[in-house]
Amino acid sequence: MDSVAQRRDARGGAPLFPIGALIGAMVSIQYGATLAKGLFAEFGAEGTTFLRLVAGALILGILLRPWRARPSRHILVPLSLYGVTLAAMNLLFYMALETIPLGIASALQFVGPLLLATLTSRRRIDFVWIALAALGIVLMVPPVRVEQALDPEGVILALAAGACWAFYIVYGQKAGRELGTQTTAIGMTIAAILLLPIGFARPSAALLEPSVLVSAVLIGIFSSALPFSLEMMALTRLPARAYGTLTSMEPVIGAVLGLMLLHEALTLWQWVGILGIVAAVCGTAMTTRTT
Repeated sequence: MDSVAQRRDARGGAPLFPIGALIGAMVSIQYGATLAKGLFAEFGAEGTTFLRLVAGALILGILLRPWRARPSRHILVPLSLYGVTLAAMNLLFYMALETIPLGIASALQFVGPLLLATLTSRRRIDFVWIALAALGIVLMVPPVRVEQALDPEGVILALAAGACWAFYIVYGQKAGRELGTQTTAIGMTIAAILLLPIGFARPSAALLEPSVLVSAVLIGIFSSALPFSLEMMALTRLPARAYGTLTSMEPVIGAVLGLMLLHEALTLWQWVGILGIVAAVCGTAMTTRTT
């Protein structure tokens, strides 16, 4: 964190560094999702999730050397549950992407962090931003009429991924306070190990092709190693209510990247919802205090 941001944090102002880290993480993870969809035809959502987590675990293992960490006994359960929820969240979200657009899947997944923000908020101003973000989500997802009906299974999978996201926040904060970014490396290793049966269940000769290996590395960087490391920096510096509301920007980023890179068009009402979410994010950024 630079000296200006440090001085502002010391005065109780908006925590610029963790907010910037969280926004960077959301851009990275949504861009990685657009790359991952290119592998769905060959490996499916399950196989692509496995490749993403393995690549991310290897990259973070090289950079952070998580085997040197010495977690205390009381942190082992939250750390393990962090890895479990990380695996489930990624798997369910990628499965949802097989049938519904990226922006919509991200919006539905956000229900988990939004609920967490609601349950942990105490100030009136927090509820203003949460309500505005919730309105944006409602406009992006039915009951507003859309041009094409959403696949029910994809909707359920995205909502389930959101539930896992809420638990990911809770357990990530508990483990991250002791281990910092090492938490991400250890958690991703746990997640990759849990998905080993899925990875071995879908063998493919294409896995050894140079283009596939490059794609796997890029997905591992943009979807796992970089965003989850940045998220851990934010998780340990922001209150849960601020984190939960700020992540409302994720469906916005997903919608824009889906339009630009995947040609997934949204309706007028969904774009109105995006503006509401941006307003909620800006409001949260201006009124959040570190705790």
